[in-house]
Amino acid sequence: MSTVEYQKFNTIDPGDFLSLLNSKKIRKHLIEHELFTIETITTWMHSKMEVDATSGCKVRGIVCEGELAGWCGIQFEEGKYELAIIIDDKFWGLGKRVFKDMMCWAKELEHDEVYIHFLHTRPEYKFLKKIAKNVKNADFFGSRFTTYQLTVK
Repeated sequence: MSTVEYQKFNTIDPGDFLSLLNSKKIRKHLIEHELFTIETITTWMHSKMEVDATSGCKVRGIVCEGELAGWCGIQFEEGKYELAIIIDDKFWGLGKRVFKDMMCWAKELEHDEVYIHFLHTRPEYKFLKKIAKNVKNADFFGSRFTTYQLTVK
């Protein structure tokens, strides 16, 4: 099994995030935005560090076998805690493992429920649908999303 570590953003080189988040395959599943530059990725990283410092939140880079595989976080958005998981396509098999770890974080942070939003470009996740309290489609930020409402156990 691959070694997975969760690292704070201040320990990660912005250049590693730059190549990851500008990847066409990653961008396909994100809200449309301009390509990052080293300046804008640094600003983005600082904004995620501020989220990480917020009570009830946790944001980390996902490092697999010494390589940045993506990032994940529990963020507070629009009055609800949401999970964000962004993984480079060559590491997509890690998604369930990262998700399970994040649900443990949510329990440690004493959340009753969390939400995960997937852009319409993502397939339906049967394992999420099976455990979700509620699944709905909605439009926000000018895009269509499937939202899974999950009870933290």
